[in-house]
Amino acid sequence: MDAEGLLADELFCFLEARRKEDFSYSHILSSMCTTPHPVAVKAHALFMETNLGDPGLFPGTVSLEDELIRWFADLYHEPSAGGCTTSGGTESNIQVLRFCKAAKKAKNPNIVVPASAHFSFEKACKMMDVEMRLAPLDHEYRMDVNAAGELIDKDTCCIVSVAGTTEYGMTDPIPELGKIAGQEDIHLHVDAAFGGYVLPFLKDAPKFDFSIPEVGSISVDPHKMGMGTIPSGVLMVRDEKVFCNLLVETPYLTVKQAYSLTGTRPGASVAAAYAVSRYFGTKGYTSLVTGCMENTRRLIEGMEAFGVRRKVTPDVNVATFDHVDVPKPWIVSYTRKGDLRIVCMPHVSRDVIESFLADFGEFHVPNTH
Repeated sequence: MDAEGLLADELFCFLEARRKEDFSYSHILSSMCTTPHPVAVKAHALFMETNLGDPGLFPGTVSLEDELIRWFADLYHEPSAGGCTTSGGTESNIQVLRFCKAAKKAKNPNIVVPASAHFSFEKACKMMDVEMRLAPLDHEYRMDVNAAGELIDKDTCCIVSVAGTTEYGMTDPIPELGKIAGQEDIHLHVDAAFGGYVLPFLKDAPKFDFSIPEVGSISVDPHKMGMGTIPSGVLMVRDEKVFCNLLVETPYLTVKQAYSLTGTRPGASVAAAYAVSRYFGTKGYTSLVTGCMENTRRLIEGMEAFGVRRKVTPDVNVATFDHVDVPKPWIVSYTRKGDLRIVCMPHVSRDVIESFLADFGEFHVPNTH
């Protein structure tokens, strides 16, 4: 650090140079995040200094959080549902395990998750000394219901299912898992960090939300398909009483108890999520999601025309194929099994898909002329 500091012009010249070293979303095909919508960016800047960790000081921002929760409650077919905002799916999933473990009071608590579960559950289990039991997947990369049922015992405090898996874009058989959860009186959580902004806007999509009576909680991320700013997550719960197990005293704040994992909670990303949801509405999101799914289908058709086989037909806009290399400067990812994975986010437009396919064709198909 310089003792005298830097002039603003010099500082931002340096920062802009560093920013240019980052990859551009124009060629990123691997991310479940995307360029935030301008409406979200403007709202974020307007609420930059707000702190929901001390809510009495920012009642206007709190009201936006409340309205966002109500929007999701209606979207997920349970108007009486409650919830809170978080920094994203990882924090939401940790919170679920916190209140499930506290409620169960088991000597050796465990949770049952699909082999496709996000790595945040491994983090959470290690943090809280909870055993994580992996249920295998079926031929469509969905959680095997029978295998999951066999992993349950008296100390199981939660069954985790996924709506829109990170690697293959699949949704677990949540209604069937709900029947098991109901029979065993176990909390059923749905990790819909990605699919929670996709499935509600598709016709004939797999059921995943509170319309399934046994679903107790749902996590969803506005900074993914919601086109909000980073970081932004929402944890919805059927019954807000589950948060009572997490309350701690906060005597010097404007509220005297809190259940959030973090202390300081930025209101800016909450305002951004609220703003963009109001801007799009259900019709806007339906159009956005429909376009992403059409681009996913076009990508799959194009790759199969080159002889690259899809691994599965996805429920959401995540396409996977047999392992194959792609040309630079395109940035893709590979699943833990080595399958090529591409996420057709809003920034991956039809023009981007066609450009990628053209480059891929030149890279893989020899010129015979």
